[in-house]
Amino acid sequence: MSAVTAMILKDEMKIVGARPVSHDEGARLGFRLTLPAQILVLFISAFPLLMQLYISITDWSPLSGLGWWNAWSLWNSFANYTDLAADARFWSALRRTAIVMIVCVPTEFLLGLALATLFADDFPGKRIFYSVLLMPMMVVPAVAGYMFFMLFQSGGPVNDILSALTGSPVTIAWLSDPTLALIAVMVADIWQWTPLMFLILLAGLVGVPEDQIKAATLLGANPWQRFVTIVLPKMKTIIIIALAIRVIENFKIFDTLYIMTGGGPGVATETISVYIYKLTTQDLIWGYVAAIALAILIVLSIVAVFAMNRMVRAREVPA
Repeated sequence: MSAVTAMILKDEMKIVGARPVSHDEGARLGFRLTLPAQILVLFISAFPLLMQLYISITDWSPLSGLGWWNAWSLWNSFANYTDLAADARFWSALRRTAIVMIVCVPTEFLLGLALATLFADDFPGKRIFYSVLLMPMMVVPAVAGYMFFMLFQSGGPVNDILSALTGSPVTIAWLSDPTLALIAVMVADIWQWTPLMFLILLAGLVGVPEDQIKAATLLGANPWQRFVTIVLPKMKTIIIIALAIRVIENFKIFDTLYIMTGGGPGVATETISVYIYKLTTQDLIWGYVAAIALAILIVLSIVAVFAMNRMVRAREVPA
């Protein structure tokens, strides 16, 4: 206990007549002590959100010649939101983001679960393989993007490997083809973030009670039956957390993708983050950008709330 806290407690004791501080009084004291920090945190989180909402209902931009505090004079009657509903490029970017999410998240989950199951047992060289497996997650996303940009060049290692396997020269222009460019981006994302899924799932897997697994083994359950009836139910909460994290992060995929393709060719790999970046830095229509960002925030908040509800239900229902 610090000296300042001790002095405050002494003052409180005097106020209540030098008797022991009750639970309610202690709670009130704790609230008063943490109130400044709570106000600061509320300001840090609430001010940007209110600012975003304020800008999203105006046509304000840095080129308007007005300070943001005068953006109200450019109020547009919620036109940004009606424009958003009719913006074909926005919906295309959202669709591509959904495609990346639908492909990458399940793949990362299955690979991570398989690796976590493998690493749950001891084997020679486990620590070395464990360290190597976690390395992709530690690479800066921009560096990972440059690595895969070089790998998928027409004369890069990927085509060299395919040439060696097929016995004939392969010169696929991966990053110049609309479909192949998106596949290359997804391969890079899976490579970098499967280790995170593996790490989370491994933490949940080692927490499964061994006595239940041993009891099921004695009762004649095979490995698949033990996995389905004991391991997976015990890992519900961890699985929901892992999936929610990767779904939300996939909506924000930017660094690797932008280094590899810049959203191209054309807009073939333009996800919602890349689209927002281009509107912000090139078109400078910040009011419209604020409306898009607020809409995405609402969607991700719904996903987070859904994940939290499922997590609570998973913890309440006995496995």
